[in-house]
Amino acid sequence: MKDEKFSIKARTKSFEYAFSGIKDFIIKEHNARLHFAATVVIIVMAIFLKINYAEAIILTIVTGLVWICELINTAIEKMIDFITLEKLPPIKYIKDIAAAAVLVAAAVALITGCLIFIPKI
Repeated sequence: MKDEKFSIKARTKSFEYAFSGIKDFIIKEHNARLHFAATVVIIVMAIFLKINYAEAIILTIVTGLVWICELINTAIEKMIDFITLEKLPPIKYIKDIAAAAVLVAAAVALITGCLIFIPKI
């Protein structure tokens, strides 16, 4: 692997790729739009219910965890679909495990949200 000199232009380009990925993810993926809507609801509730700094940090972490898991899950699914569309048991297993990560993260976020918001309602 060749060592490259640090370049602000190259770093800027990498941010452009990342933001493009987020934009495409939200536009093309139904689950991303659901997560986006849920994130907006969480932000509105947090402002309306005047959560404290620690609660805001916790909500930020669990919300980010859901987004990260969904992004990785989508990348895994798209990569596998690019390689083959065959319905093989190992492929199903990989996709199911990736989807389970999103489900677990969403459940943790939901429980966390309930623990923070319900006492304030």
